[in-house]
Amino acid sequence: MFEYMGKELFSRFGLRVPKGGMVSNPDQAAQQAEEIGFPVVIKSQVLSGKRGKAGGIKFADNPEQVRIAARDIMGMSIQGHFVEKLLVEEKLNIDKELYLAITIDLATKTPVIIASAHGGMDIEEVAEEFIFTEIIDVELGMQSFIASDIVRRLGVRLNTPIGKELVRVIMTLYKIFKDVDAELVEINPLVISGEKIIAADSKVTIDDAALYRQKNLPRAENRTAAEKTAHDLGLSFVELDGDIGVMANGAGITMGTLDTISYYGGKPANFLDAGGGTGEEGTAKAIELILSRNPKTIVINIFGGITRCDDVARALAKVKETVGIPVPVVIRLVGTNQEAGRAILKEAGIEAYDFMQDAIKKAVELAQ
Repeated sequence: MFEYMGKELFSRFGLRVPKGGMVSNPDQAAQQAEEIGFPVVIKSQVLSGKRGKAGGIKFADNPEQVRIAARDIMGMSIQGHFVEKLLVEEKLNIDKELYLAITIDLATKTPVIIASAHGGMDIEEVAEEFIFTEIIDVELGMQSFIASDIVRRLGVRLNTPIGKELVRVIMTLYKIFKDVDAELVEINPLVISGEKIIAADSKVTIDDAALYRQKNLPRAENRTAAEKTAHDLGLSFVELDGDIGVMANGAGITMGTLDTISYYGGKPANFLDAGGGTGEEGTAKAIELILSRNPKTIVINIFGGITRCDDVARALAKVKETVGIPVPVVIRLVGTNQEAGRAILKEAGIEAYDFMQDAIKKAVELAQ
């Protein structure tokens, strides 16, 4: 979710958020600011962190400053994401910034609370000893004694209004996490302002597999046009900023291919996991997706188990004949029906390699 969506969700569950609203142009931003009262903060709405350091967050004390800040932020690119929406909010008086998040611990397969008394812009740089975690038993759930222990570890006294409110915030955040099938709910910073605790930011990610039962939640799509096409085809595809097109059959082997390209000095143009069992038609569409990135060369890394090498070879030969492949293709092809597949490729003028390293080294040389 965009930040403003996450805050609307927080507010619905009773968490305090700053006064503000989403806008899409400088005039709306100025109007929103006047309704809130000055000073205000203008925040870019992109599905990315590091907005402040990128210049995507600005402060303003009057309508003209708001318009100037909004014009500066609108249309800028933050880590490849273009700003099309802004959140205009009241500027908070901050006594202390905390960090609070709940996500899934992959080792224990249970929810885990991550908290720190050192929240804010540079949370990634906070020393590990100042960040603590608490595994939550899904059958027990979030209990007040667990939340109280977290508050104590944050250095906040429990017998104060702030301590009691912080217990409520932690328990509410867990309820949000559970009720909306979240993979992550994060507040950074969670601001102590006088006797109020305010979620000054929000990051919420919902489990894709649960969207069928979360139809009333707002959502933001973060895929490019090519990534949406791949998703519809059942392929895992992510655009990257390199010039070597990549296709492999499995997430692990694809990541290994990307790492090996980087090891030999190349830059991958994409991540494409064609998966096990992708047939001739799916493979052909995968290659067409790679070509849409205009790579200098393409490396295909197939270790055939469920995926048949002759299917991959036929698809590659078909694309070369019908669509045309204007760049060199380097393929490592071993596994099920590899001899038949290599014969098809040889007829199409494409050499197959036995080892991934040899194929990738050649692809990097061609790209350079």
